[in-house]
Amino acid sequence: MERFRALSREHAEVSEVAGLYERLRRREADLAQAQEMLADADMAEMAREEIAAAEAELPALEDELQKLLLPKDPDDVRNVFLEVRAGTGGDESALFAGDLLRMYTRYAERQGWRCELVSESEGEVGGYKEVVVRLVGDGAYGRLKFESGGHRVQRVPATETQGRIHTSACTVAALPEPDEAQAVQINPSDLRIDTFRASGAGGQHINKTDSAVRITHLPTGIVAECQDDRSQHRNKARALQVLAARIREQERAERAAKEAATRKGLIGSGDRSDRIRTYNFPQGRVTDHRINLTLYKLGAVMEGELDELVEGLLLARKAEQLEELEAGLAPSPRRP
Repeated sequence: MERFRALSREHAEVSEVAGLYERLRRREADLAQAQEMLADADMAEMAREEIAAAEAELPALEDELQKLLLPKDPDDVRNVFLEVRAGTGGDESALFAGDLLRMYTRYAERQGWRCELVSESEGEVGGYKEVVVRLVGDGAYGRLKFESGGHRVQRVPATETQGRIHTSACTVAALPEPDEAQAVQINPSDLRIDTFRASGAGGQHINKTDSAVRITHLPTGIVAECQDDRSQHRNKARALQVLAARIREQERAERAAKEAATRKGLIGSGDRSDRIRTYNFPQGRVTDHRINLTLYKLGAVMEGELDELVEGLLLARKAEQLEELEAGLAPSPRRP
């Protein structure tokens, strides 16, 4: 089934390219035929109209075909682990982390993806200090991979008594889910596995048994935990997946840092320290600083209407790849 799904995705991609190329060839043939018709006085007017239409359409078809032929990130088709962590701002930051989680889960629902809570650490007055969710759907990582970075919020917190606007921040990390083969390639001797009692809601069983699992990768110090399932075995398997995703992301970040001298992309490195977006509640606007896109529809965005932001970022990345081609660099399918 995995092989069938891989071939189905490849067939869909190739079919799109082949269909567009065939359309381009037909328009080129129409143009050539119309130019031959110019010699016929009775058909000249119709030929000129056809020439004008073909010449207007051909550049757009060529541009679209060129974008389809750009290298693709093989991870784009994968599921995604989304980590949201409260940053500066104390309780307000934790509340905003909860708002961001809701925004992403609403977006996932609109896409028809499945949402699974992996681990959570709740804030003292609500929201989350840290929360990890798994979004399951074809192309989930490809749609959300540019969400990694710092998200800043400007609003009057629920904890504010004098109506002052506060600025807080959260960080988001989008990690492609590795396949099972990658998840089990970690050397077991490099792992420390601890079990503990799950916290938060979940009924009597989940809070009375040591079903939650925390795994530490000793060489890197990277930690992953899962407490969502009653089964310790399933929690361990999910924690291993998160751990493998985090290790891969660290390796990617190190490669990106080495390549930064030659590739300084508009989209950025995806590092948590990059401030990528501001949510200004008093003005009802959201601004993505990487592509200078400002939308005065903050309410809709917080309800999961992210398509305009996501599409803008994907188009910006394609533009970067085209610039790299023109500059003689091999275009990177991943974030620069």
